[in-house]
Amino acid sequence: MRYQLTKTIAVIGLMGAGKTAVGTLVAQKLGAKFLDSDQEIEKAANMSVAEIFERDGEGFFRAKESQILERLLKSEPCVLSTGGGAYMSDVNRDLISEYGVALWLKADLDLLWSRVRHKDTRPLLRTQNPRQTLADLLELREPIYSKAEIAVESEKGISLDDMAIKIVEALVNSPQSGVTQRTG
Repeated sequence: MRYQLTKTIAVIGLMGAGKTAVGTLVAQKLGAKFLDSDQEIEKAANMSVAEIFERDGEGFFRAKESQILERLLKSEPCVLSTGGGAYMSDVNRDLISEYGVALWLKADLDLLWSRVRHKDTRPLLRTQNPRQTLADLLELREPIYSKAEIAVESEKGISLDDMAIKIVEALVNSPQSGVTQRTG
């Protein structure tokens, strides 16, 4: 099956939802380019997200994130993994709505925690109780994430490939996704 994208699919969700891992496979299945906004920020700054947070603070990072998102969203349609906090910004939500479509990868706390608990690359989880911090972030962000045009629930035990297939089906079946099937 071949597909055509008329707008960028901005993959949103909390850290550990699978935005990069699954987004990469979704892009492959759609025959589209995959980009990760955090990687693009790191390239532009020549330092890691954690280093940017430590040196310049979250406010500086969020401003750079909006600049990079705008540039990527105005470029050729692709599958774009965004940082977990990107969609919290009104500016970023408006950009995604204007130039793309938001795809929320929903996941419950237990699944998210199982995926991030052994990683030390998450600046927001460098707290006394990282699981509680993650729970607080989930509670804070879910009402905003729910504004996404499309939501797909992550399931414990589902393979990355099966999750990507589930997402492609959701995109094809959603008129606002900008994804259409082509023949030939």
